[in-house]
Amino acid sequence: MHDIWNPWHGCIKKSEGCENCYMYFIDKMREKDGSVIYRTKNGFDYPLHKDRHGNYKIKSGETIRVCMTSDFFLEQADEWRSEAWDIMRERSDVVFFLLTKRPERVAEHLPEDWGGGWENIFFNVTAENQIRADERIPILLDLPFKHKGVMCAPFIGRVSIRSYLETGQIEQILCDGENYDGARPCNYEWVKLLREECEANDVTFTFCGTGRRFIKDGRLYKIEGNGIQSNQAYRSGLSYKGKPIEFRLCDKWGMPIADEDRYVPFFRERCETCGMRQSCNGCGNCGRCEISGDDARI
Repeated sequence: MHDIWNPWHGCIKKSEGCENCYMYFIDKMREKDGSVIYRTKNGFDYPLHKDRHGNYKIKSGETIRVCMTSDFFLEQADEWRSEAWDIMRERSDVVFFLLTKRPERVAEHLPEDWGGGWENIFFNVTAENQIRADERIPILLDLPFKHKGVMCAPFIGRVSIRSYLETGQIEQILCDGENYDGARPCNYEWVKLLREECEANDVTFTFCGTGRRFIKDGRLYKIEGNGIQSNQAYRSGLSYKGKPIEFRLCDKWGMPIADEDRYVPFFRERCETCGMRQSCNGCGNCGRCEISGDDARI
């Protein structure tokens, strides 16, 4: 996908949400070991790649998800992280979405010129259940980031975060069920509670997908296929658009990037009924949906 940057691959399982890790599953299908951690060869400097005309392939204003097959603050990646920070510093016109299960390691691994945080970094922690929410979100709130969010995925237990939302620091909550082997059920009532808490604090809440197993009104539904899961999440009407998140992006000379010069996401007709639509970077026009059919996630 065009909105993912994986400077390294592989991870060490950290908590309950890692039990059925999709990266481990996919690596196993490829006869590889997901616990083997390595720096990617062609993708490490992906945000700096240019087309034949000398223009960056990633446009100003795009949102790029970082380390979706690892953890940006993984101990085994300490030797590579400074180079990754350098790339994000150079691309100050791009939003980098960081997600970690290791917020306790963050403070000691920020760049020397970090100050109060960089405007183009959107820092998120995973809160798959209440235990991890109460463990990680307080650390999130104490860290110097200008933009903060929480991802409840895989959503495997009831989570209430009202007191954290009331601080006014958290700008977005993402929620998704679990997939692949051993998928644990997500419950409609858990999702509804999060939606209500976000709405009460005018924080954007995106219900991305139900996962393979979803409970509503006491009934367990088996929902196969990412496309169907995201469509069911959209049809639930539980997503909520809160106050806008304003990223004050600038070019390498420190000049602000005007709204008219920022990337405008492209969406296909089918995207209109996708749960991810609200927080998505748009379609990369890779052609995968034509090849894979209706169950392909754009």
